[in-house]
Amino acid sequence: MKEEMTSVDVAALINEFNTPSMTLVDAKIGKIYQPAEEELRINLNLFTRGRVNLVIELGKRFHLSNYIRPSPKIPQAFPMLLRKHIMGGRILSINQYDFDRIVEIHIIRGGETTVLVVELFGQGNIVLLDKNRRIILPMKPVTFKGRRIRRGEIYQYPEAQLSPLDIDSEQLSQIFHSSNADVVRTIASRFNLGGVYAEEVCLRSGIDKTLDAASLEEKEINALIEGLKEVFKPLIEGKLKPCIVREEQNGKQVDVNVIPFELKQYSGYQIQYYESFNKALDEFFGKRSAATFEEQKESVKKEKVDVLARRLQQQEDAINKFGREIEKYTQTAERIYEYYQDIEGLLGVLSSAREKGYSWQEICKIIDGAKEKSEAARSVVNIDSSKGIVTMNLNGVKANIDVRKTVPQNALVYYEKVKKLEKKRKGALAAIEQTRQQMKKRKSKKKAATRKAFVKKHWYDRFRWFVSSDGFFVVAGRDAATNEEIVKKYMEKRDVVFHTQAPGAPMTIIKTQGMKVPQSTLDEVAQFVVSNSSIWKAGQFAGDCYWILPEQVTKTPESGEYLRKGSFVIRGERNYMRDVPVSAAVGLELGKETRVIGGPLSAVESRAEHVIELVPGKFNQNDIAKKIYRIYVEKLGDVHFVKQIASPDKIAMMLPPGGSELKRLSGVN
Repeated sequence: MKEEMTSVDVAALINEFNTPSMTLVDAKIGKIYQPAEEELRINLNLFTRGRVNLVIELGKRFHLSNYIRPSPKIPQAFPMLLRKHIMGGRILSINQYDFDRIVEIHIIRGGETTVLVVELFGQGNIVLLDKNRRIILPMKPVTFKGRRIRRGEIYQYPEAQLSPLDIDSEQLSQIFHSSNADVVRTIASRFNLGGVYAEEVCLRSGIDKTLDAASLEEKEINALIEGLKEVFKPLIEGKLKPCIVREEQNGKQVDVNVIPFELKQYSGYQIQYYESFNKALDEFFGKRSAATFEEQKESVKKEKVDVLARRLQQQEDAINKFGREIEKYTQTAERIYEYYQDIEGLLGVLSSAREKGYSWQEICKIIDGAKEKSEAARSVVNIDSSKGIVTMNLNGVKANIDVRKTVPQNALVYYEKVKKLEKKRKGALAAIEQTRQQMKKRKSKKKAATRKAFVKKHWYDRFRWFVSSDGFFVVAGRDAATNEEIVKKYMEKRDVVFHTQAPGAPMTIIKTQGMKVPQSTLDEVAQFVVSNSSIWKAGQFAGDCYWILPEQVTKTPESGEYLRKGSFVIRGERNYMRDVPVSAAVGLELGKETRVIGGPLSAVESRAEHVIELVPGKFNQNDIAKKIYRIYVEKLGDVHFVKQIASPDKIAMMLPPGGSELKRLSGVN
């Protein structure tokens, strides 16, 4: 089953998006969401068609979709930052780069142009560039050999791909003569086409796909040129015939491929045609993604109270799988020894033929001709010349024989696999025993009454907050509006105010109640401030901040200046705290009040149980909150109680903005 779009698919879709009836040019960009870690959704408003949704799944797909996952309740950092740069802008153009799986969307907003680059190859990426092609924001900052996708760097394309639409016989000849693979692999890799289209080219040109590419003559190369032209004629002329290819599997018709035009290799398959390639892509990828999401949703609904039973089932399944593989590899090794003389004779013939200069193609023909007289020749199923592997059918058991090894050495390969699997099975058996012991302990305990949750509403619940290890209450804004409210409504003259010059930092106040604030609390609040700023989002592990007195904070700007909502003027001396390490943790308060709390590790550990420490990482707030929720469900064994006091939404409210990873689980393991 097809898992990702090819460069041909991208070319066909972009052609479609540049036709009058389906153009995306002049579409206005609305809100942007990240419903899953690898998926981005952009709302577009089209003058003639109204609102549509552009869905991008990294490394897999890019199309308009009617199958939409629900938006996360707490938006992640990347789509929020994208909104700041391109929301409200209009699409100037959309095109494919160099017949590669790269899409460029040129956008204008307020007279400024930006480029949104969608990389669909490899792990995929989404990168926003300025008019000088300098990276404003990458979804995934990565570094490759000779290529850096990081903020501030000039965006560089990967190595250019050859286009099958304008290749000539001389170029194709050079490509084949420098290749050490067969024809189909050479076409698939050098033209970035994938196996299906490469096989179609061979089929249309009448060239054996298994031939060594370097051995092709001028006549065969010309035939392949004609095959390329014939295959991609619909793409060049814009006469697409989008369809989904279906195949019967286990008595059911299953979608196996989506293509922009008909292919001869699918002539015997069931075909479903669509009015547009985008619609076909959505029915193939979008519908499947929606079905997967619903399955996941249902599995969450059936929760999960008995995690141990599920774990035991998985372990037993693994044991059975190891057993089947051990039996299979043992039988293969024994069968190799059973046919020792036949295999040894065949290896001798192959070795002699190669020494005499016979090509693998000639050897294959010789073996085919000898099948009527030789049992050894009849047992040969396939020869992989690139790896030197001969696949033999030894009385119903297929064995891969390496021509560079002796018969015992080939058998030893399978015995080594058996040894590794035996070791894995032994470990799995030990794990099963441990799980069963845990289940016995759980059953032996009396069923305790369901815990009662004591949940109260507080004025500070909609802000960021924590209580320091010294007992000082600390409250901070979440956005411009709450920053404004914190300062105007809750700041008192006797308080201490923290802030950082890094963007996105909250206005943070220590409610002193007239008491002197110890250094330990100042340190914790400093950690809280830097961890809830862009320092955490950027994946840094330390930053600077400062503290001031309330009278130094004012809404009165300098003459001729203007202050935005949530912004303030700081006057007077600032007390800087340098290289403050980021620190974040969540835990459960299980006393008079039951709730999830967050803040610096030392503060949370002083007040909570089951403390989980976090560090900057790749998982967004929703995903990491769900991970923590599952840990608490498994630990406490009471889904209803955990959902009341520490649902994923409540946990997410306690997490720093941006991506995180679990570092340490105090009292949870």
